[in-house]
Amino acid sequence: MKAYAELVRAPAALTVLGDTLVGAAAAGTSLRGRRLLLPLSSVALYWSGMALNDWADRELDAVERPERPIPSGRISPRAALATAVALSATGLGLAALAGGRDSLAVAAPLAVAVWSYDTVLKDTKVGPLAMAACRALDVLMGAGRSRAGTALPAAVVMAGHTFGVTVLSRGEVHGTSPNTVKAVLGGTAVAAVATIARPVRTWRNRLGVLAGAAGYAATVGRAQLAAVRDPGAGTVRSATKAGIHGMLPLQSALVARSGSPAVAAGLALVLPLARALSRKVGPT
Repeated sequence: MKAYAELVRAPAALTVLGDTLVGAAAAGTSLRGRRLLLPLSSVALYWSGMALNDWADRELDAVERPERPIPSGRISPRAALATAVALSATGLGLAALAGGRDSLAVAAPLAVAVWSYDTVLKDTKVGPLAMAACRALDVLMGAGRSRAGTALPAAVVMAGHTFGVTVLSRGEVHGTSPNTVKAVLGGTAVAAVATIARPVRTWRNRLGVLAGAAGYAATVGRAQLAAVRDPGAGTVRSATKAGIHGMLPLQSALVARSGSPAVAAGLALVLPLARALSRKVGPT
């Protein structure tokens, strides 16, 4: 079970639970009843992408990361691929149960985007854009096809952050250039400003937005600033991990901006758990 947890980066799924909450809050809807299955659909699709990633990279990982489950022999390539297929089917099934055709109309393109990224686009110039599209679609799944337009601004913010994390993650093995990290750090600043720039109705929501944005800037910005000073593989890997965990305070700020301070507070409380579990199973 530990090998499969490593294959799908199990604890990192905590950082996608908030995507559909962001989308639903931005669309003015709530996740109740069957719609509570939407975050679980996100988790299943995320896990499928992680398993598929290792299956697609199995030959490269044999050289660069031999400790991973497939090259180490703990999981066979066939089993990893079967896991990815099963999780994709589970994610689509949960989306259909949660919101019918309205949710499935977004979940299906999301699954296609995940498979396209891992098998075709990851190592191309458009790879970071493809990953950003996956995150945007995950947010929009919370709103559903009928109200996707109202959640689009929030989806763009999450996609922009994801783009930067993906660009940075390309230096996890061999390091990257200071200019690349500076550009990603600039994107982080833009995401933080975009989150707090829109007017918020109540002081409670405003405090939630400011707290989430401050937590996001502290979590992600500090690690990226360290990578500017030392863009070696170890520092870049730490900054990438911080970027993944930074999804949570950013989601919290976006949910608070849409008028759901209690949900925003709950998302913020998930961050310490994600950090603790990442010490057992790495998210990158």
